[in-house]
This record gives sequence, C-alpha cells and structure tokens, in this order.
Amino acid sequence: MIELLAPAGNLKMAVEVRRAGANAIYVGPRGWSRRRDTFEMDDGAVREAIRLAHDGGAKLRVACNTHMQSKEIPALLSRMERFVMDGVDGAIMADIGATAAVHRRFPELSIHASVGANILNDADVAFYREIGVCQVVADTKLTLRELLSRKARLDVGIEILIHANTCYTYLGKCWMSPYARLERTIDEVGKDLFKGSPNRGGLDYRVCLETWQLYSGDVKWEDRVALKNEAFFLLEDIPSLIDLGVRCLKIQGREYATPLVGNIVRFYRELIDAYAVNAPGEPFDMSPWKARLTAIQAERDSQRSMGTLALLAEAKVPVAAAR
Repeated sequence: MIELLAPAGNLKMAVEVRRAGANAIYVGPRGWSRRRDTFEMDDGAVREAIRLAHDGGAKLRVACNTHMQSKEIPALLSRMERFVMDGVDGAIMADIGATAAVHRRFPELSIHASVGANILNDADVAFYREIGVCQVVADTKLTLRELLSRKARLDVGIEILIHANTCYTYLGKCWMSPYARLERTIDEVGKDLFKGSPNRGGLDYRVCLETWQLYSGDVKWEDRVALKNEAFFLLEDIPSLIDLGVRCLKIQGREYATPLVGNIVRFYRELIDAYAVNAPGEPFDMSPWKARLTAIQAERDSQRSMGTLALLAEAKVPVAAAR
C-alpha cells in the first residue's frame, strides 16, 4: 500500500492529519528543521506526537534536515537517542555527515533523504544508500520515465512531493533568504541557529518574492524580475505514480492552518482510495478531483500569500531592534 505522508506543525495538526487518513506524519524538532520554531516541536511534544500517531496506527518521523557544523553532531545524536527511545519510526535528513553519523549510532533507524539533499541521479542514490538511507525524495524536476528507471535499477524507496512549492534554485542550497537579515543565536543545547537561513535552523524570509530589478552597472535591463516560487501539484500524475510502485506520496504545509492541512490530507486520501478500487485498465475520471483541488488551492494560496507578506515585513526589521 502506498503511504501518504503528512506534515504536523503542532500536536493539534498531528491529530487532524491522522484522522484525515495519513499513514505517516513528520514533525520538526525545535531548531533542527527547515521551519521557524513556531512550527517545530520541543522534545515533549515530539514524544506526544509519536504516541498520538501510533495510537492511530500511523508512523511518526522527525525532520532533522538542516545542515550542521561538526560541534552540533553530538547534540543531534543525543536528541536522536531520545527520539529512538520514545519510539520514533524514522528520520528525514539532508546533511551527508549527519546522516552517516546517525546511521552508525542507530543502524536500525529508518532514514529518508530529504528533498533538500538534491538527489538528481542514480549515482547520488547509490551513495546515500551506502551511508544508510533507505528512501529518497525525488527531485521535483524528474520525469516519470526517470523515476521508472531509478526504481528498476536501485533498491531504494521512492518518495514524491505531490503538494508543495517549487523553487527557482535547488531546495536546501539557497542563500538568498539572509539577503535582508541574518541573526546568529545559540540555543540552550548548543544548536547554532542562523535566523534568516533555513539551511542552518532559521527561517526562510522568502525575499526571492520581493520585486527585483536587473541592472548592468547603471543601466537597468529589467524593471521587474520574478523568481519562480510557485505552487507544485502532481494531481494528474498520482494514478501513474501508484501504478509505478512509488512508496510514498508527501505533502508539505506545516505552516498552514490545521483545518486547511486536514482538508488537503483528506482530499489526497480519498483520491488514493478511489483509484485503488478503480478496475485495472479502466479510465479514471480526474475531473471531479481537479475541481476539488481548485478550491483547496485557492485557500492554500491565500494563506501562503499572507504568510509571505508577514515574512517580508519581518525581514526588514533591523536585527538590533528585534532583540
């Protein structure tokens, strides 16, 4: 059975997405995932999220997908030991050294390579398999033909983002966010946070969505340059992905309101279940699902726009004045 993986930015959302039909849930431990701390969980909340997921028959994974300095690895291992003792089902990671260190310490723990690992080719996949990864998130730019080739050649689970945002660069590699503001802090366990850089445990201020102009010296070439950061939905590909044997379909959205995330998960759960009972070889009508997604997308876009405006305003606050 294909797995539907849903986000949880708080405990209420964890309960809601499980009720909506998620087979697995991912949460961000505070300071270690690519979201601001408002949408992350402290250790007690992670423990409770694990219990809530398991009580509902779902799995729980922790997203520790920031890039780390050497001095942070011991703190990560200590944190991961706590999660393993609490019964966590897996970790989602992007940093190569941290991934290898976690696998050496906890060889039975399921580790998934995040989309931020930017795995583009079969050699990348083989490398991540060597350091302990059992499932990889496919880059959003891969075709179905390329996915089919990868599945046939490599012993690895394939995870696909079906509801997310694209980026004009590769996820996890962007240093544009701190253009306006970068504030360095160290938390109580020694985690080095760079607020303004999601790669290092801060947050993405989305300054790529500002109005940019292009100059060559004093000559203006473009009055407005729009960098792509668009909604990414793979609705029409889902039947093909299921037939292809993709292991997991993933939804992004820890920062959205809980009712919206619940509706998103419920929509994809019902679509997957409807296709599962469709007679093999018979046409599957996607038109009603397209209509439903249009309404969901409108609400999702509205919430994202409001969040983006708030982030852009926050990015303009001088660091000294914000302390």
